[in-house]
Order: sequence, then C-alpha cells, then structure tokens
Amino acid sequence: MAGTFASPSTVVGLGSTTSLSSTPAKKTSLSSGFLKSPVTTRNPLRLAGASGGKFTCFERNWLRTDFNVIGFGLIGWIAPSSVPAIDGKSLTGLFFESIGTELAHFPTPPALTSQFWLWLVLWHLGLFITLTFGQIGFKGRTEEYF
Repeated sequence: MAGTFASPSTVVGLGSTTSLSSTPAKKTSLSSGFLKSPVTTRNPLRLAGASGGKFTCFERNWLRTDFNVIGFGLIGWIAPSSVPAIDGKSLTGLFFESIGTELAHFPTPPALTSQFWLWLVLWHLGLFITLTFGQIGFKGRTEEYF
C-alpha cells in the first residue's frame, strides 16, 4: 500500500499528470497593446543619499514660512474687517468690544449665548482664510506657478 502513494507520476494540476521532478514551469509573459512595457519602479526608501539617509514624507521646510505673508496677511485682514459695515460698527471693533465686556467679569467664562463667540469665530475664520490665500499667492508667485 505504501508503494501506491510514492508513485513517480502524481497529479500536479488540473487535468495534468506531470511529474514533480520535471522542469519548473515557465513564466508566461502577457502583452497587450493597452499595457505599457514593464518598467522597474524605484523605491524612494532605497535611494542612496535621499534626504541624508533618512526617510521623510515631506521636504524639510514644507511650510516655507515667510514673515511677509504673515505681515501682509494680518494687515490684509485687519484693514477690511475694520470697515464699519455691521450697523455702523466694524467686525474688528465688535470683536474687541466683546472681549472687553467678557473681561469685565473675568473669572466667569463667556456664556454660550454671548455675541463674543460669533465675533471670535468670524474674525478668526476671515484671518485664517486671508493667511491661507496669502501663502498660496505669495509662494505661487515666488515659485513661478503663475
């Protein structure tokens, strides 16, 4: 009975009766007009000397901070937000006024229904949008994107 299991011709695949000791299967290469020729991809982790031998997702100075953007962005937001457009008052004035009224009763925090939260969110939202567009515009101009 042991002889029947060790027979030289065993079933290897579907419908084939090749021997296990036969030559290894050939690698088939499929080609098509729709597929590009195979190109070896380079692993950026294995590049010699890339980023000083360290792996970094972004370049070292990815933010590329520039004090011109911060200065001009702050001026660029304070100027239009200081225009008296809300019942004869400016957004900056309303925000600073609400800070003063909330500091008058300092140990207690502002109530959730206080106008302070509205002016705080609007003023800072406008500031951050102005700074973001300032960074995009200033860096886009210096790096010649447009």
